[in-house]
Amino acid sequence: MTPVSSHAPHGQSPLRTVQVLGGGNAASGAHVRSLAAGLVARGVRVTVCAPEDAERAYGFTGVGAEHVPVPRSSDPGSVAALRAACSGAGLVHAHGLHASFRTSLALGGRSTPFVVTWHDRAYAEGPRAHFLRVLERRVVRAAGVVLGTTSALVDRARRSGARDARLAAVSLPGPRSAPASEEAERRTPKVRAELGAVERPLIIAVGSLERHRGLDVLVDAAHAWQRLDPVPLVVIAGEGPLHGELRRAVEARDLPVRLLGRREDASDLVAAADVAVLPSRREEARSTFAQEALHARVPLVATRVGSVPELVGDAAELVPQGNARALADAVTRLLADPEHRESLVRRGVRQAATWPTEDQTVAQVLSVYDELTQPRPLT
Repeated sequence: MTPVSSHAPHGQSPLRTVQVLGGGNAASGAHVRSLAAGLVARGVRVTVCAPEDAERAYGFTGVGAEHVPVPRSSDPGSVAALRAACSGAGLVHAHGLHASFRTSLALGGRSTPFVVTWHDRAYAEGPRAHFLRVLERRVVRAAGVVLGTTSALVDRARRSGARDARLAAVSLPGPRSAPASEEAERRTPKVRAELGAVERPLIIAVGSLERHRGLDVLVDAAHAWQRLDPVPLVVIAGEGPLHGELRRAVEARDLPVRLLGRREDASDLVAAADVAVLPSRREEARSTFAQEALHARVPLVATRVGSVPELVGDAAELVPQGNARALADAVTRLLADPEHRESLVRRGVRQAATWPTEDQTVAQVLSVYDELTQPRPLT
């Protein structure tokens, strides 16, 4: 990707951007931090408007951005806080539907260039689904450019009336080279010993414990693996409202499943696993977990939903969503076939090489900013 301008012309102030993040998920929060770091390094002033807990989690100020605390969407003062923070900005970039809608209200009547990134699709049923469609139409019509992390999101933005919708180059932030063999040999046995998987296969899933993540299906699938010798250990890292239900299901059938809660070492857990499982029931836009698995050279079994096939290509075993038997069978086949696991690992390395880098992500965003902020020659 060709580099774009990063510094203001002589005598002009550098571009000041405001990045707006709502509650956000892990992927959007990490993306905003990565984007802020890249923009600051290229001479752009960055203000991140986000709740206090997002600053604690992602450390926007640590990469040179200014952080302005803005309440979540449910707080009536959030729009007023955004309006004040966006005053004097050269461009405003909002991430996610609700953050984008509040930003469109805050910018009402101003000519400030406005960019929106949709990282995933907001879901709802009944009257709330209609309300979300109204929000989508309002947001995409207010934005100069809408960036979607998947082809489906770009198509959705266009159907909703976007003037300009494009596929976003969104990278998985952080170093992505495979760990040195010596380091992996030291770390992996320690992680596996801690989990209790020294002489048995280790199956890993990471994600919030919510219905749409399909982790209850993974727990059901674990029942079939009790017949294997040795019995695989399933570990699930994450917290959420389904914790109690999942724990009761595990205890009722004495399943080989451990619920680890929130973990700060999820990448190490993935790297130590024999198989990674993504059992989602619905769209996983550029799933961070799937990317982590392929980068860590761990075979992946995932449900064939949303943009997952587009993301992983032929580098994963894909199964129908909600089907515990299909999931169990796919993992069983992988555990019994080392050659197939190695084949998936090789395909995963090739697939991951096609994903954008952080530099490419920043370059694309800067090119969009230039389009919207640079004076156009008279014709």
